[in-house]
Amino acid sequence: MKTIVAQPFDFTFDPAHLALVVIDMQRDFIEPGGFGATLGNDVSLLARIVPTVGRLLEAFRKAGLPIIHTRECHRPDLSDCPPAKRLRGKPSMRIGDEGPMGRILVSGEPGADIVPALAAKPGETVLDKPGKGAFYATPLGEILAERRITHLVFAGVTTEVCVQTTMREANDRGFECLLAEDATESYFPEFKKAALDMIRAQGAIVGWTATVAEIETALR
Repeated sequence: MKTIVAQPFDFTFDPAHLALVVIDMQRDFIEPGGFGATLGNDVSLLARIVPTVGRLLEAFRKAGLPIIHTRECHRPDLSDCPPAKRLRGKPSMRIGDEGPMGRILVSGEPGADIVPALAAKPGETVLDKPGKGAFYATPLGEILAERRITHLVFAGVTTEVCVQTTMREANDRGFECLLAEDATESYFPEFKKAALDMIRAQGAIVGWTATVAEIETALR
């Protein structure tokens, strides 16, 4: 057993049953001209965690532990994108529209891919998900069960939407979850803070949080 110094108390795990889930580190959310920018967001807030997510990936790779990357995107015919999602708000472009990096959040388009610095390596799993949570309409649950995973470390964007949704889904399924505080981000810093507080409230009601350095130390 190993232990990560974490909040609200230490996170203990067996490395044989630990995996990393990196949520939606995609060009459409992180690079200028992508979907995040069309919503009026400052994408540089998300771009600044690319180095720390990279460190976390490297720590898991060196330890030989499973890594799962997710991408939020839809089929080209948008049959898996309900109108309630596509028509929400007043962005300058919507899901499926042609943007600077191809059709926005459509599978196979350049903008839907993971930023090059964090691209998956051979042997790592990449899951396309149509929803905010990574368990909905994906084989994630089956993949984790097959590998006998019980503990998950999370990173990615955005903290309060896809990351927190997936952590809550995982918690409901019995997984012990830890979020890397400096490898996740929001377009709204106050939302990230609130999400971290909610996740670790009431004695880790959803999960734990720790820094990448604390995770690296435990995995060495």
